Amino acid sequence: MRVAVILFALHGISAPAQTAPAARPRPAPPNAPATVLVRGAAVELRYQGITILSAQLSSTGAAPRLRMLVDSSGGKITQIISWTAGDDRVTLRGTIHGTTDAFAVDADPRENGVPIVRHSVGPSYNRLNRGVYARSADWLLSLDFPSTAEVTPVAGGDSAAFAVEAVGGEVTLRFRPRYYQKHRGLAYYEPWTYSPWNRSAAGWTSWFAYRDSITEADVHSAVDAIAERLAPYGYEYVQIDDGYQRLPIGVPENWLNTNEKFPGGLKGMHDYIASHGLQSGLWTNVSFADSVWAAAHPRYFVRTPDGKVAEGNWVGFVMDGANPATMRDLVLPVYRQLKAQGWSYFKIDALRHLRYEGYNSYAEFYSRRGIDRVQVYRSFVQQIRAVIGRDAFLLASWGPRPELVGIIDATRLGTDGFGYGGFAQFNSFNNVVWRNDPDHIEISRADGYRSATITSLTGSLLMLTDRPEVYRSDRVEAARRTAPVLFTVPGQVYDIDPSRSSRLAMVEHEVSGSGPRPFEADQRLQQTLYQLDVARPFERWTVLARTTGAPDTIRVTDLGLAAGRDYVAFDFWEKRFLGSFRDTFVAGAVDPTFQVQVVCLRERQSHPQLLATNRHVSCGGVDLERVSWSGEALSGTSRVVTGDDYELYLTEPDGWTAESVDVPGAAAVLGDSRDQWRRVTMRGARTGQLTWTVRYRRLR
Repeated sequence: MRVAVILFALHGISAPAQTAPAARPRPAPPNAPATVLVRGAAVELRYQGITILSAQLSSTGAAPRLRMLVDSSGGKITQIISWTAGDDRVTLRGTIHGTTDAFAVDADPRENGVPIVRHSVGPSYNRLNRGVYARSADWLLSLDFPSTAEVTPVAGGDSAAFAVEAVGGEVTLRFRPRYYQKHRGLAYYEPWTYSPWNRSAAGWTSWFAYRDSITEADVHSAVDAIAERLAPYGYEYVQIDDGYQRLPIGVPENWLNTNEKFPGGLKGMHDYIASHGLQSGLWTNVSFADSVWAAAHPRYFVRTPDGKVAEGNWVGFVMDGANPATMRDLVLPVYRQLKAQGWSYFKIDALRHLRYEGYNSYAEFYSRRGIDRVQVYRSFVQQIRAVIGRDAFLLASWGPRPELVGIIDATRLGTDGFGYGGFAQFNSFNNVVWRNDPDHIEISRADGYRSATITSLTGSLLMLTDRPEVYRSDRVEAARRTAPVLFTVPGQVYDIDPSRSSRLAMVEHEVSGSGPRPFEADQRLQQTLYQLDVARPFERWTVLARTTGAPDTIRVTDLGLAAGRDYVAFDFWEKRFLGSFRDTFVAGAVDPTFQVQVVCLRERQSHPQLLATNRHVSCGGVDLERVSWSGEALSGTSRVVTGDDYELYLTEPDGWTAESVDVPGAAAVLGDSRDQWRRVTMRGARTGQLTWTVRYRRLR
């Protein structure tokens, strides 16, 4: 085969390296195309002096025609390398070399594709993946349709290498540097300077339980219930919302000295939370409502052209973040003392109003002095972050805050009240740009199981907000089985519904935050299918969440599973075996008790195998450390909650029967076999780890 040799030079400008806190400096990637080297059948792409693709070309006929294009419209570099073979077939086979935090993804929406919000834990082997996103370098390398393509992690995901194979009459590579920053319009996204919060973030907040009538006794009651009923399952934060501070809000003294409902003060409240093994969190607000103080000290505030202190709805008197004295005297003392007391979770409210009713509405105050108002806004929050440190969790509320990318850990995507829209409208942002916050979950509501399930499976921020008595009822199961939150990455680097994220630029000229905005996530249940792919060294499986209205019949190829293979399915919430299937899965109706069906899908084995455990909706993703079949025995090691009944759900195909179960450190009960599956229950675990073995006998 004869292939022309073509070289594209790497060009662009160098940028100064930026340093993430306590991290090694990384060079900023150039907004420039890759170098393309074609030598005979060998193809190589180099970017930042590193080989990101090494591959071989072959064709069934004459040498394919090579075309290349670099387009830089709007500052977005799109580089196309395409081989066309006409009626013949061309094959590209090789390796994509990503950064250590790179992951395989679906890069672009497919025609007539079934809309499924996908996430993964561990390396993703999903067959819908057609590209690799290298997060810390912010580049995306993908393969266009209509060629078939498969991108698979190499060496079990322990390296940053991905095997790639594409076949078709036309094979097209698409390289997009600065993908989220330029192509997705996130100007402040510099992932080489920070990493997303990669630990579980789950807990309780007081807002919908008590609103601003909360008392110290209410906090103690909630802490007692959470420590006893939820903390062992992964809930660690207790965040106190509005209602503890003195009024009017504004000066540090009124934030740091509590009102009469909290006689023990902030330190006493923190200490009570910490004494129960929980992390303390607090709501604060960047509004300033003290009119007397503002009138007496106008220099701390933004001012109108006639010299008056600027004022706006919800933000009160607008604090001037460009004035070092404002930050020194009014803002930072609050967070400095809270940090010293031990608070580790900070919810900062009214940030939308500081931006819209504040700095946007009074833009002239900064423009006439040649000051960038967005940089003032960003610096305002960055200085708070510097005080509380990167080890504290920082939630921005409310609305997506693209100006604060790299500073905040999470942002509430919509208005007050739990919202489903963000799961599909900002799915590609979650745990890449920040952690998505759908707002607080009331498991006492009819949709409690559904909201907690989808939040957990997508790796979002999971904060409950019921009164403590709810957690002493059977309803607590919805919370227990959805925490901790696994650190997921999105399966798509595009949003399933792009109608909101595509409008984020509107924050630049918005002057009112009094209600929902077109770029904020709505609260409706938009999508009906949510998928989590789990990969562990010993096994890979898929979890599918279906809500009311989801299609009953689903092709395995729409889930990115291989056609022509047999799979087994188990309903997690209803605890029932759904049988085995090939190519097409018929799920049935969603139980209205739960309003969500969680289906655990595993490739069928010829011997008894694990379907799921009862510990977590990830069907074993939280608890399983090892599972193996050897010598007609199924064995494993699991992390469990001491004192909680731990259940295994196992297939029992024709020709097999379980004879015994051995679990040192717990009492084990071998349930009856029914419809080719069996339940094993382990009770009274004295430690947080159990090793179990189920022995089988072949039936002759």
